[in-house]
Amino acid sequence: MNVTIIGTGYVGLTTGTALSYVGHDVTCVDIDEQVVAKLSAGIPTIFEAGLAELLADVQGRMRVQTSIPPLAGRGVVLIAVGTPTRPDGDADLKYVDQAAKDVAAAIQPGAELVVVNKSTVPIGSAHHVRGIIDRALAQRGVEATVHVASNPEFLAEGRAVLDSFYPDRIVIGADHPDAIAMLRELYAPILEQTFDPPAATPRPERYPLPSLITTSTASAELTKYAANSFLATKISFINEFAGLAERVGADITQVARAIGLDERIGARFLHAGIGWGGSCFGKDTRAIVATAARYGQPMQIVQSTIDVNQRQRQRVVEKLQDHLKVLRGTTVGLLGLSFKGGTDDLRDAPALTLIELLDARGAVVRAHDPIAIPHARAQYPELPATLHDTVDELAQGCDALVVVTDWNDYRHLDWSALAEHMRGTLVLDARNLLSAQALAGTGLQYVGIGR
Repeated sequence: MNVTIIGTGYVGLTTGTALSYVGHDVTCVDIDEQVVAKLSAGIPTIFEAGLAELLADVQGRMRVQTSIPPLAGRGVVLIAVGTPTRPDGDADLKYVDQAAKDVAAAIQPGAELVVVNKSTVPIGSAHHVRGIIDRALAQRGVEATVHVASNPEFLAEGRAVLDSFYPDRIVIGADHPDAIAMLRELYAPILEQTFDPPAATPRPERYPLPSLITTSTASAELTKYAANSFLATKISFINEFAGLAERVGADITQVARAIGLDERIGARFLHAGIGWGGSCFGKDTRAIVATAARYGQPMQIVQSTIDVNQRQRQRVVEKLQDHLKVLRGTTVGLLGLSFKGGTDDLRDAPALTLIELLDARGAVVRAHDPIAIPHARAQYPELPATLHDTVDELAQGCDALVVVTDWNDYRHLDWSALAEHMRGTLVLDARNLLSAQALAGTGLQYVGIGR
């Protein structure tokens, strides 16, 4: 099937490479010439496990270019551009609107297309995009069969390639059976798992075939917001209980394990720490609160989820101050910059908030990350922190080290050696990644969250 994907961010790129790998004829479109040049040469523009190998697998098959090709015949167009947050909290559709206009300009007479909103968009966006395309085609005098559908992504950064090949479910929102049939055909290799798994992304053991859920467009659009809001709520929920655990002398990791074994609750996303970040949870929770407010439906639980998460970053600084007493003049080393392990994404990264808060209190801030240092240097040249390529360099003269990102690398550090480089003894584990036992005998003081 002919597939055109507008946008090569982590959704567009991972989806495009996966669809190309399973046999579709894929063209990815991005207006950034440097991005197109890198991807055309097989160089990933984002860090994702298995992506470099997958790009190599589809090299010469998947096209990457700066303009939308003529859209003729039968095919699918996926709009996967960014939807940044507006000042009122809602999603800004300017890039979606432009993509829809560009798609409409490329549609040829007699084409049979399904245009899909793959980006996370407000409820009603499918009808909105359909209106843009219909008006443009009428103005051009072009007759074509065009359906607009919603197909939200459920990719987790750090495992987006894995999620592309082996999803839990695929949700299709469409108002016409032909659109559903075409998208069912698009995803057939994944739904039926008829492809040979990539060597770098093997099929998980006992992986069940994913479900295909068909809904109205509005239900599909709301599903994405509901899913992200629920996951964000689980994290804020366990973080709120972590605060109480500290007061009463409980260990939140034991509490989380005990309740997570209840199949009605589940263990995933019950990890107390510094809270969530990234491009999805913050943006989507704010957007659904703003949307609901326009309909006179307050989203009190979601708003509380946002408030607790914002407070959690502040609590990490307060815990540092409790132990160091005075932050001004101290040197604090942050282990991790990306918002989570397995990605170099710095969007809404808790580390950036910590740097801002610590700098405001007069602390000298250092930071390390296994992957994200080049991005941090390029994107934040005025960042009030020194960036270090090794943890040994980072630890020199530090009064405290803070585990900010759950990189597996940090589980295996030589803490005895780091203790010799440090001036102080505090290790604040803001991810509960380590254990007190891991630091036993090093002379370092371990402090976790809710422990």
